[in-house]
Amino acid sequence: MSRHKRNAVAKRDRTNLYSEITDKIIAQLEAGRVPWVQPWGTAAAKAPVAMPKNASTGRNYSGINVLLLWGTVIERGFTCQSWLTFRQALSLGGNVRKGERGTTVVYTDRFVPEDEKRRAAETGEDAQAIPFLKRFTVFNTDQCENLPEDVATAAPPVPTGLIEPRVEALIAASGIDFRIGGNRAFYVPAHDYVQVPPPQAYFEPIDWHRTALHELGHASGHMSRLNRDMTGSFGSKRYAFEELIAEINAAFCCASLGITPTVRHADYIGSWLEVMREDNRAIVRAASQASKAADWLLSFLPDPDSSTVGADMIGRRAA
Repeated sequence: MSRHKRNAVAKRDRTNLYSEITDKIIAQLEAGRVPWVQPWGTAAAKAPVAMPKNASTGRNYSGINVLLLWGTVIERGFTCQSWLTFRQALSLGGNVRKGERGTTVVYTDRFVPEDEKRRAAETGEDAQAIPFLKRFTVFNTDQCENLPEDVATAAPPVPTGLIEPRVEALIAASGIDFRIGGNRAFYVPAHDYVQVPPPQAYFEPIDWHRTALHELGHASGHMSRLNRDMTGSFGSKRYAFEELIAEINAAFCCASLGITPTVRHADYIGSWLEVMREDNRAIVRAASQASKAADWLLSFLPDPDSSTVGADMIGRRAA
């Protein structure tokens, strides 16, 4: 097969993979299920609230892979958030049970074709890298057997008493201008501050934390931080895309803290669907940006063994 034909086949495969992922997310949204806020409290949800991780390397999955793996956990009733490739299961002394069906996850990277390297060498210009998306298959540890006991053990849930102090400490350590007051939550990019109503304004106190993490997700995009495009006006596709990032970021942060995620802005689902139908790469890009936002925010979490911000922090920072 010629290089031209190989490149064409690879391009078709990338396009098909983006479409497969986007079609799956659209189907879940149309069915009334938001894939980054799974129904953890239902009978189908047997796994703990947590980020999915590779049981061999201990690394958390990120971006669109989190949504794909969460979806499979709920759909198939798995009891843990740990995953392995076929070969990783063998390397640990175990194996994937016969007949088990794996879950597709993706790997993104960039490469420079040989033709482009030659062109750059001839012209003295920088070589242009081409992004690519590669699929591979993983299996939940529930689908494996003969693994060491500690590999399939789910991480214990975060004690309820630690959640609020840790979020408070995160806010203080982030350096973001965080104001408490008023009757609505928002982020103002022009002046770079977050405002959230006081906790007592929420019917369920934990909702204050979910809302705060959503708005902090927006703030992570400021030019002095992750430098996302924050110029979209209300109702625009760019605005809807930023809301999608903040929503998924909040879900990732909540799961990392042991807080059950919920949809903060369900009224945006229609606009999210519109964005995804127009661009089959939008959900992949949004999930990737959400992972970066969540990683940035969670980097400010204090060590669990260290002292945390006092319980009166909220009162002191109230507007």
